[in-house]
Order: sequence, then structure tokens, then C-alpha cells
Amino acid sequence: MKIRNMVLMWLKAQQRHSSIQATVDLVKKFCTWKLVDKKRWYSFIHAHKNVWPILWRCYIIVAIFACFLYYCSLDNENKDRRREALISMCEQRARMLQDQFIVSVNHIHALAILVSTFHFNTNPSAIYQRTFAEYTANTAFERPLVGGVAYAQRVASAERDSFEKEHGWTIKTMERLPSPARDEYAPVIFYQETVSYLESLDMMSGEEDKENILRAGATGKAVLSRPFRLLGSHHLGVVMTIPVYKTKLPDSPTVEQRVQATAGYLGGAFDVESLVEKLLGQLAGRQEIVVNVYDITNTSDPLGMYQSQYQDGDMTFVHMCDLDFGDPFRKHQIVCRYLQKASTSNSAVGNPLVYLVIGILIGYIVYNGLMGIANVMDDLDEMQRLKVQAEAADVAKSQFLATVSHEIRTPMNGILGMLSLLQDTELSSTQQNYSQTAQVCGKALIALINQVLDRAKIEGGKLELEVVAFSVRSIVDDVVSLFSEKSRSRGLELAVFVSDTVPEILLGDPGRFRQIITNLVGNSVKFTKRGHIFVKVHLADDSKVELDAQTKTMTNGKHNEDVVQIRSHEFNTLSGCETADEQSGRDVFHGLRVAERPQSDILTDDFDLEGMPGNVTLMVSVEDTGIGIPLHAQERVFMPFMQADSSTSRRFGGTGIGLSISKCLVQLMGGQIGFISRPQVGSTFTFTAVFGRFDEARCCDLMKNIQDDSAISFKGIKAIVLDHRPVRAAVTKYHLKRLGLEVKATNSVKIVAGLLGKDGCINPGFKCQPDIIFVEKDLWLCSEAVVNSWLHEWNYSGCICKLPKLILLATNVSSEELEEAKASGFADTVVMKPLRASLVAACLHQILGSARKVHRAIDTNGSVGKKVLFGKKILVVDDNKVNRIVAAGALKKLGAEVECADSGKAALAMLKPPHHYEACFMDIQMPEMDGFEVTRRIRLMESSTYHNDEPAVSGVGSSPMSKDHMPILAMTADVIHATYDECLKCGMDGYVSKPLVEENLFQAISKIFITKP
Repeated sequence: MKIRNMVLMWLKAQQRHSSIQATVDLVKKFCTWKLVDKKRWYSFIHAHKNVWPILWRCYIIVAIFACFLYYCSLDNENKDRRREALISMCEQRARMLQDQFIVSVNHIHALAILVSTFHFNTNPSAIYQRTFAEYTANTAFERPLVGGVAYAQRVASAERDSFEKEHGWTIKTMERLPSPARDEYAPVIFYQETVSYLESLDMMSGEEDKENILRAGATGKAVLSRPFRLLGSHHLGVVMTIPVYKTKLPDSPTVEQRVQATAGYLGGAFDVESLVEKLLGQLAGRQEIVVNVYDITNTSDPLGMYQSQYQDGDMTFVHMCDLDFGDPFRKHQIVCRYLQKASTSNSAVGNPLVYLVIGILIGYIVYNGLMGIANVMDDLDEMQRLKVQAEAADVAKSQFLATVSHEIRTPMNGILGMLSLLQDTELSSTQQNYSQTAQVCGKALIALINQVLDRAKIEGGKLELEVVAFSVRSIVDDVVSLFSEKSRSRGLELAVFVSDTVPEILLGDPGRFRQIITNLVGNSVKFTKRGHIFVKVHLADDSKVELDAQTKTMTNGKHNEDVVQIRSHEFNTLSGCETADEQSGRDVFHGLRVAERPQSDILTDDFDLEGMPGNVTLMVSVEDTGIGIPLHAQERVFMPFMQADSSTSRRFGGTGIGLSISKCLVQLMGGQIGFISRPQVGSTFTFTAVFGRFDEARCCDLMKNIQDDSAISFKGIKAIVLDHRPVRAAVTKYHLKRLGLEVKATNSVKIVAGLLGKDGCINPGFKCQPDIIFVEKDLWLCSEAVVNSWLHEWNYSGCICKLPKLILLATNVSSEELEEAKASGFADTVVMKPLRASLVAACLHQILGSARKVHRAIDTNGSVGKKVLFGKKILVVDDNKVNRIVAAGALKKLGAEVECADSGKAALAMLKPPHHYEACFMDIQMPEMDGFEVTRRIRLMESSTYHNDEPAVSGVGSSPMSKDHMPILAMTADVIHATYDECLKCGMDGYVSKPLVEENLFQAISKIFITKP
């Protein structure tokens, strides 16, 4: 039973597993089908790429036509509503006009009955002209549209004479002439005062009037005349005539009975224009439509009863409505039309436009999507093609950069190498200075050549920074020495000051740091004709420049009357010239640090100092008193290939890429760069950079190795600096203290003159005698008489103690000034500015008679290198003779035994196992067989000789110092990172770039030999 249950459970599990697997397979098939279907759809769209624009145009045309039909439909609806509104308003006015006219007609009927009753049926008559006039005047408000009423009595021809005698006047015609004889007359005997001019006039004197009167008597109804101008108002109007009967008529009287019973005629003048005006004034919207009233009895010649003043109007819609004024013979009509043409309805225009826009948008989205897919497919094809071209171009560019770098750096390697070897010989201080300056200039030339390559690396995102130990003070001294000759020729004060709080050794990229300062100082020298250029290095956390504190202590906080005043308007600066506001520049720069974060999109993974503990942020400022930067050009200072104006490159030269490269490098170092400039005053460029703090306790030997030329101690030597400018004196003290001197500064000539007493001994006011007195040339020239006086007293005072050495400090000095200085007592030496620790040290050794030689920082490296390479047999392989001499000389200086090979084939013969060489320096680019191929063959020989299955490559299968693996270091002028990767792939152990310098050699060999167990 249990076995059966277990089998059933197993079967169910298998079924569930099968169903799950089937579901998974179905999902995979669906996804695959969707993917394949999507690709087919994309291919279909791309294949019909030329059809979609045609369909899109057709779609637009159809959409516009459909919206036009919709617009026509809405417009017709609006027209129908407008037509119905016109009909309604027109019929309303017709009814009101007809009703008011009938009311007036009824009142006249009532007046006719009144005359019939009280004039004919009463004997004697109760109506006279006076009573008729008063009555009609009092009841005129009931007939507002009737201008006046009058009663004309029917008089037969036989009764004319007696009638005229009874009334005392003659019957006249409408022209007021005696009426001619006729069968019947109808003279006016009763009249309203408004129509008094009708008295005695025969109403039957006119042909049409006679016809209307006879028709009124025969029909017994009101008869209307055709429209005419009323005599009083000159308005268009009509006359209505109603018969007055003298006896009561039967129920159905005949025409003869009516004619016989007619006693007279009552007439009223209707002012039709006033009637219509009053009517329209009572109605709202009277200005919307135009109303005209016509007498259409004669349809071929309608007579206007009321003509609107607006003759023009919208003739699109016209509505005509008949009027019944009670006269069946006369036909009247009212004609209405709109005063203004109807404006297009917003809904009739807006709705179709909205639908059109929506339709076009939807169509455009679909069309754009289809074309986007087609364009993406085209772009994919184009990208594939461009990718192949770009890869080929990148390879060609890398090869070009490598070739250019190699061809330029190879001769520079010989120049710098020979200068380095020259400096190891016995040279005077002047020769040593010249050789050092030439070497610095050569390095600067390499740096300038690299600017174009750097720009290409920055644009390609391939610029990398190294992290090595370096001395900030040595770098700024090198930069100053690079521009020393140019600054002297212009008479510029070029100086550098590094705060004591700045560590001696930092970790970072010294080459790029030097490049930034070189660019800034080079620009300052280029655009400055007078004054000074001052390089200051501080910690960014310092709130106050220490130089300010030092300058304040020179006069002990009080004014000294003995201070030499050269110019009353001098500023407290290095040269006394006005500069851009340093504090404002600092505030602007701090604001930049807060507002902007560095955007280092270029490879910074290898230089992530922000994440390292104990980082140091340096703030470097380069201050000058040059021409400044125009305000309009300050926004584009850091743009590549941009200068202040077109004349800048013609006057001063340059390409305009230095500052843009400097900004990129500063951002790579985790800092920012800014400036403050005032035209015709000067500029101050300031930047920050983040460096690693060097562990001095653990690496004290290496720290000594990379210190600058001020490593020689002059402890115990006392000096006085005589200078009237506090800032410049502080800079001089800074350089002397670096050499270990005890320095005091003063700006008073009398204080120094009072050094010796009258007995030839040290003045009691001085605690110790100075060994050296440094006198600034400007102060000596301005107080030459005073200085020469106390020098003469010193020379002839019979001094029993040793006189101090006198050194003149000068930016530039002519031969005449030099002779004059020697004659005045400055016979020891003249130190030319800008001051550098190495230059000052050489001068001090010369005047103090010291036999010690000023060693460079690399000498300490050399001492370590000698211990490492002493007795080592090294092979140098290079096809260039000069390069072989340079490399051999540098290695021999480090204690190695060096042999050279001039080709790859010769190297293979010399390195055929077994051999006695312990390392090999291999040039990469050589004819016949390059360094990569030579290295691969060497590794193959090692592998076959020592029975290895694979060639021994550095870091793979054997250590660099194993018996079967000889270290091979590449020597090349290439600056491309790909070259280093190729070196490792072919089996090399390291990389030394040209030009060869002993620091690079020491770093390369230390990685191989110092790590030897």
C-alpha cells in the first residue's frame, strides 16, 4: 500500500514537472516568436521606407478634406439657425405693426360712427367745427400714428351753391383753385387743427382720391391710398378713407343702398415711417436686422412705405411677410434681412481644427514611429560601417601618436641625457646653473609638445594620472627657472612662496601639476611688461596667507623713520605695483567651490584621492601685474583655442589651449580653477588640487630622495636681508630658511650701518654678528650714498672681527652697475633673480669657500640605486647610438656594469642561454626586428632551455627574478597606454618612457630588484 502511494505521488510529481516544463517551453516559444515577429515587422517597415511619406501625405489630405466637410456641416447648421431667427423676428415685427395699425383704424371707425350719430341723426346737428377740433385734439393720444383726421361731406352738383353760401367759402381743388363743375363733391368741413389746411378742399379733386372715396362708399370699408409724402412732416404715409352714413343700413346692404346712404367721408393720415420706427424702438435687437415696408399692389412697381437708413446689409438671408391693414384692394409687405454679415462661428472653426490637429498628431506619431524605426535600422547599418571605420581610425591615430611621440622624444632623450651626464662633471656654479636651466627648458619643451597630445587624450577620454611621491617646492622652483631668463630680460620680479604648512612630500602626479603651473606662469610672463609675477602655494584650509603675517613683523609693528621711501604711491606687493584684489579672488574661488562640483568624466579611477585618508588640498595662485583680461573676454578664457581678441595671437603668440588643458587637469585632480582680473592692472589665477599625504614615518628614505636642491644644510650661518619691500623680503627669507640659514629682515639702512661700533667690535645692540648681508638692488640704488658710506666705514674701521659677506640681489644688472657695485664693496657675488634654492646654495658655497658640491635630489636616489645595481650586469638594446650612450651612462652612474647591443638580432645572440646578464633594457621601435619580437623570442629560448611548456611571462608562471626569467624593461618614446599593455603581453616586465631620467630608471629598477627575496 505504501509502495502504491509512493508510486502515485511520484507520478503526480512527474506530471507537475511535465506541466511546468511545458509552460516554460511555451513561454520560451512565445518570446521567441514575439522576437522573430518584431524583427519581421521592423524589416517590413524598413523595406517600405519610401512608401510611408506618400501615405503620410495622403493621410493629411484626407484629414483636411474630412475636417472641411465637418466644417461645412457645422456652418450649415449655424445658417439654418440664423435663418430661423430672422423669420421669427420678421414675423414678430409684422404682427406688431399690423396690430397697431388696426387699432388706429378702429379708432377712426369709432369717430365715423360718432359723426354719423351726432351730426346727421340729431337735429339740429350736435357737431360743429369747434367741437370736432376739440374732440379730435383731446382723443389724439388714442391715435398716435394718425397725423390728423378730417371729415368731408358729400355734396351733389345741385347742392353746391347752397352749400357754399351756408359755409361762406368756395369748394377748391387740391391746388386751392375753385373746383370745376362735376357730379359730386367732397369738401372738408370738419378737421383737426393739425390739418386745418384741408378746409374747403375737395377730396374728390384728385383722380386717385376720387377713386378711393367712391370705393369706400361702395364697399363700406376703410380704403388706403398709395404711399406719398405727407404735407406737414414729409414722411411717407397713407390716407385712410371711411364712409359716414346718414341712415342705418340693413344687415346685408347692396352697393346702391350704401351709396345712397353715404353722407360723407372721414379720412385720417397715417405716418407709416413713424409707426415703424416706434415699433422697432420697442423691440430688443432692433440693430440686428433691417426692416423695409412696401406697397405691392402693383407687383411690378412696389412702392416703399418705409425705407431703413441701412441700405447695405447681409443679403444672404431675406425674409418677406405680408401685412393686412384692412384694405383688401391694397397689398402690403414687410421685408427683413440682417444688418451685418454673420461672423464665422468659433465652434464651426474650432472643432474641425481641434479634430484636425488631433488627427494629424496621431498620424504624425504613427508616421514618426514608422520612420524612426526605419531610420534606426539605417542608423544601425551606418553605425556598423562607422564602427569599422572608427576602429581603423583609432588604430591609425594611436599609431600616428606613437610615431610622432617617438620621433620627437628620441632626440630630446639624447639632449636631456647628455645634459644629465654633463651635470655630473666638475662645473662652476654658473655652468651648473646653465646646464640645469637647459635641462629644465628641455623638459618644458617636452611638456609643450605633449599639450597637443594631451588635448587629444582629453577629448578621447584616455588621460590618466599617476600617483607618485614628489616635492611641491622642487616643482615650483623648476617652473621659476624655466622663465628666469625671460623675466630678467623684461625686468620682472618673478618669485615663489610656499607656505610652511604645505608638506614637503605629497602623493600625486607631479608632471601634470607642473604643467598647470607652467601654463599659468607662462601666460603671466607673456602678458606682463612691468611689475611682478608671484606664485603662492598654501593649504586650502588656511584662512589667511602666512606671507601677510611675516611681512607685518618686519618693522616690529611701528613706523620706522629710517625706512627708505622710494615711491609714495607704492602698494604692499612684491614689486610695489597694484594687483587684482587677492582677497576678492579668494572669495570668488571659495564661492566656486561651493556652487560647483568637479565633473571628472575622464578616467579618474586611478586617481581617486578623495577616498584616501589624510588628503591635502593645495591652493596655488599666480599673481601678475600684466595687461589683465578684458571684461568681454573673461567668460571664454577656459574655452579651447580662444583668446581675448584676434590681435592677441599676433602680439603675444600662443594657441589658446593651455588654460583649457589646465582646467581639465585641475578637475582630474579633484579641484577647481578660477581667476580675478582687472584690465590694465593684472590678473590672479587660483586653483586647488587634491593630493595624498605622504607617510613620512614609514618612508623617510624615499622622502629624502625626492627633496629639492635645498637639502644641503647651512646651519649656524646668520644672514640679514636689507629690503624696503616687506613682501619681497619675506620671499627672500623663505628661500634662505630652506637652506637652514638664520635670517633677519630689515628695511633700515642705518640699522645695518650701525652694526659695528667705533672700536671695531660688534655693536652691543646686536646679539650676534651676521655672516652674510643680502642687499636688494633697488634699495642700494636709491640710498647709494648711505650704503657706500657705511661700507667705507667698515673697510677702514680697523675691525677686529670678521666682516660679513655682502651679496647683491638683482632682477637684472648692467655691466656698469656691476662694476659700480664691486667698487662699492659688493665684491663677493651678485645673485640674479628669480631666487631658487639650488642657485642660492651654489652661490653660498662659492662665497663661503665650501668644497662641497650641490647635489640634486636624484643623487640620493642614485645612492639607493647604487646599492641595488652595484655589480649588476645589464644589457642595453637600442638602434640609436645617442640613446645607448645616455642609457649606459645613467645605469653606470647607478653602479651597474653595462653592455650595449645595436639591434635586436645582436641582442638575441648575446642573450642566448646561458648568459651572464641580470636585466635588459630593450628599445621597442628598432629596424628589422622590434623590441616586442625580440622579447617573445627571448622568452621562447628561456622556455625551451629550462624545459617549460609555455613562455615565461612576467607575472605568469615565474617571478621577475627567477633563474629562468630575465627581467626585460621597455624603453620607448610612445605615450600611448596601449603600448604598455603590448609590453606586458609580449613578456616584458616594466616600462621606462623617454627621455630617460634617473628618477624613472630608479623607479623601474626598484620594482624589480628591491623586491628580490
